[in-house]
Amino acid sequence: MTEIYPPFISPPPFKTETDQVREILNQLNWDDARAGRVQTKTSEFIRTIRNAPSGSSEIETFLQHYPLSSVEGRALMTLAEALLRIPDTETANAMIAEKIGVSDWKHIGGSGFFGAASSFGLGVAKSLLGGLLSAVSKPVIRTATIQTVRRLGAQFVVGETIKSAIKIAEKESKKGFRMSFDMLGEGARTPDDAERYFKNYVDAVHAIGDCNNSSLPLEDRHGISVKLSALHPRYTWTQAKQCTPEITDRLLTLAKMAAQKGMTLTVDAEESERMEIFLDIFARVANSPDLKGWNGLGLAVQAYDRRCHDVIDYICNLAHHRGQIIQMRLVKGAYWDGEVKRAQVSGWAQYPVFTRKINTDLSYLLAAQKMLAARDVIRPMFATHNAGTAAAILELAGSDRTGFEFQRLFGMGQHLGDILRLSENIPVTYYAPVGSYEDLLPYLVRRMLENGANTSFVSQIRDPLIAPEKLSRDVVAAAIDLLEKPYPLPLPHQIYGTDRLNSKGYDLSRLTDRNHLFAQIIPSPLRGEGQGENGVGNINTLFQTTQKSFPDWNATPAKTRATILQKAADLLEENTGALISLLQTEAKKTLFDAIAEIREAVDFCRYYAVEGEKSFGENGQVLKGPTGESNSLKLSGRGVFVAISPWNFPLAIFLGQVSAALMAGNTVIAKPAEQTPKIAALAVDILTRAGLPQSALHLVKGDGKIGAALVAHRDVAGVVFTGSFEVARSINRTLSAKDSAIVPLIAETGGLNAMIVDSTALPEQVVDDVLQSAFGSAGQRCSALRILYLQNDIADKVIHLLKGALPLLKMGRADDVATDIPPVIDVDALKNLRAHQKYLDGFATLIATAKLPDKNNDTYFAPCAYEIDNLSRLKGEVFGPILHIIRFDDIQKTLGEINATGYGLTFGLHSRLAAHHKMVAGLVRAGNIYINRNMIGAVVGVQPFGGQGLSGTGPKAGGSHYLPRFATEITVTDNIMATGGNIDLLSSLEE
Repeated sequence: MTEIYPPFISPPPFKTETDQVREILNQLNWDDARAGRVQTKTSEFIRTIRNAPSGSSEIETFLQHYPLSSVEGRALMTLAEALLRIPDTETANAMIAEKIGVSDWKHIGGSGFFGAASSFGLGVAKSLLGGLLSAVSKPVIRTATIQTVRRLGAQFVVGETIKSAIKIAEKESKKGFRMSFDMLGEGARTPDDAERYFKNYVDAVHAIGDCNNSSLPLEDRHGISVKLSALHPRYTWTQAKQCTPEITDRLLTLAKMAAQKGMTLTVDAEESERMEIFLDIFARVANSPDLKGWNGLGLAVQAYDRRCHDVIDYICNLAHHRGQIIQMRLVKGAYWDGEVKRAQVSGWAQYPVFTRKINTDLSYLLAAQKMLAARDVIRPMFATHNAGTAAAILELAGSDRTGFEFQRLFGMGQHLGDILRLSENIPVTYYAPVGSYEDLLPYLVRRMLENGANTSFVSQIRDPLIAPEKLSRDVVAAAIDLLEKPYPLPLPHQIYGTDRLNSKGYDLSRLTDRNHLFAQIIPSPLRGEGQGENGVGNINTLFQTTQKSFPDWNATPAKTRATILQKAADLLEENTGALISLLQTEAKKTLFDAIAEIREAVDFCRYYAVEGEKSFGENGQVLKGPTGESNSLKLSGRGVFVAISPWNFPLAIFLGQVSAALMAGNTVIAKPAEQTPKIAALAVDILTRAGLPQSALHLVKGDGKIGAALVAHRDVAGVVFTGSFEVARSINRTLSAKDSAIVPLIAETGGLNAMIVDSTALPEQVVDDVLQSAFGSAGQRCSALRILYLQNDIADKVIHLLKGALPLLKMGRADDVATDIPPVIDVDALKNLRAHQKYLDGFATLIATAKLPDKNNDTYFAPCAYEIDNLSRLKGEVFGPILHIIRFDDIQKTLGEINATGYGLTFGLHSRLAAHHKMVAGLVRAGNIYINRNMIGAVVGVQPFGGQGLSGTGPKAGGSHYLPRFATEITVTDNIMATGGNIDLLSSLEE
């Protein structure tokens, strides 16, 4: 039985990146003499590379002339990412015309393929576009461009099959190089994907093992690299109970096969959120008694991850415990931009990666030092194309040049690899991708970005304008020079500038952070849960009381009102655990939905505080006009606002409505949904503790009849409502029928939200975004995806993926961290969904459905997807996890059908065609348009949210036009000359 080795637990993060850099500098064995030797060696490498006629590969030469910052470089990247997977010629022609037509493909010289492609393939393509021969030349252009893109792929892929790759490997073996084959696959989405990738790995191990020269030492034989995300479609910490044993079993099977074949196997590192589960699985496999005596197991470590050095220490201890060598590949990291964005969107306290490239380079040096010092238990494998990094490693190794190797990506850094292998006598391994071009695409683009960025060593080394001395700069000195200087990236909580903080999020992939938060999720100790009147009682008295407090609250300085909202935001964050508990029990929110809702409520309070302080200042906006008078425009509250909020966002929308009305100077009567009164009461309690006078906000509990009575009162100064279109229309009629003043209705309702997917889209990304958009929160979002339009040419493939992925969604209790889909809100919602499903069963084709929990003792409705023939089958919004799929051929006709519904809340587009982006944004009548991403989770101040037509009145919640809708405008004109003349004007006369 495999021993369970103690898991890796992420250490507490350093307070700042600067603190961590200081710690690295303290640990790194470095001085001026060592720096001088490294710089000298680096300059020698650079001059040798530059003097060699074959110093750059074809793609390196191409990127020197067309960097990724250029129009041509970006066009090539888009073509490489999308062109080969487009099945229909019309769309392929459109993409080629769009990307080639805007570029200046000049001849770059040289005898290589890309030299010819730039002048013949791409250059000729542009010259023919739009000409008289255009119709005839399209096939020629398409063939030339596809050939160029295929050749680009061939620069990085050693073979499309393992057999063809091995033929290349045999040639390289004769030169003294070995290969670590990477079977391309960016992550399984379905069980079929995982099974196929696993079989590819099995076949590859057999093929590689059979071709190896068994007389060579283990470390000199060809090996294989494995991605855990390819072995299971739910490789994430939330599904650890299921995926960890299954991935462990598959990885162990591969490892045992590799051991029997006498070859190496390295497990690749992926996103930082998978770090702990990755190491848990690796340790389980490493400790298997079945692998005793085999030194071929290895893993990759990313230097840009701020836990890099702790991981190295952990693996060294594991190797000591195991009593066998572990191979360790050190890379700088290929997911940097994604890590940065995820941290910002998630509101984490810090970035999981270093945000300065020089700090990653420094981290790499300390990691190399640690690894070289531990050669008794690990075999270091240094993956780099940077001559300076290679020179530093050789210096750190000292006189002992044994027990480690360098690695380079197939197609990149060729001449540096030759120098290290032939001149320095250090083994060099190719990291050699294998797979079809379709599997290649996402990988290829990431590698192009990583190696082709303007700041990378690869893109600079052949530039004669950059002196070798500049490229050979001392990493340590450079890091020290920047130590006290501001970082170019703000911390995640500072991305909105100095005006407001980003709401606080949690990196729950870290066990320590997870346990800390879970310990706080307890029933609320606050007194607010019982607050609020049941029913209106004497409605006139309620309005009189609320109206009486209006003048004082309206006269309260905007800065004071803003301070109260800022304090409320802080209190929301301080009481996150109690709020999560209540959101899970009363609103049936999953952990992640609850956190997201708390963050949105915090963002609303802070955003409206900032906007309100600017817009509702005492002096108002000074207007330009004639001399002798002053003119100003001021905003003031309207009176008593009625706020009616829904159950699907009982905290965020409730507080969004209430905080906006209060910030504008109104007093408020708030009626939450009857399903979620406790959450509203807790929110009111938090506002009160933040300093809001109790007389400014009154909470009324009850059903729709109570809301109707409030709306009908003669003293209503305005209504803000989120809910169904039918109720919004009823409110509008009630307000219009009254003989009192005309008052505003600010309404946000639902929608028949659609997503269009054309044939340029990446199907795997589409399925990821569809699952989130249609089924997240059990489909109970106004913004949720209801209709998925798939271009006929790719519909079968996307549907096949969706059919495999949807059943993997886990249904269960809201307080179970593994739950993807919680119960729907109540029995009435469940009945409506079942009725619609029965209607669909009469004519539609069921694509897939999720599995109901074994203990189906709640209002569970299994998410499902149906294919229907046309949009007219749907009579209105169905609020829940039912997705309707329609095939299409004509995108403009499809947009017309969507607009004809009258709804206009959210819309999604998956396409790599900029022309489609522009066309859709101009034609579709929707409030929020999302391109190449999911359609839910609008962020306050970033994606102001709200619809048009049947989906809302506007303005957008969380946007700059929202607060004025709650206010009246007052212009004040003061004739200064009436008091004795215009002194300012007279004083300005020239003497």
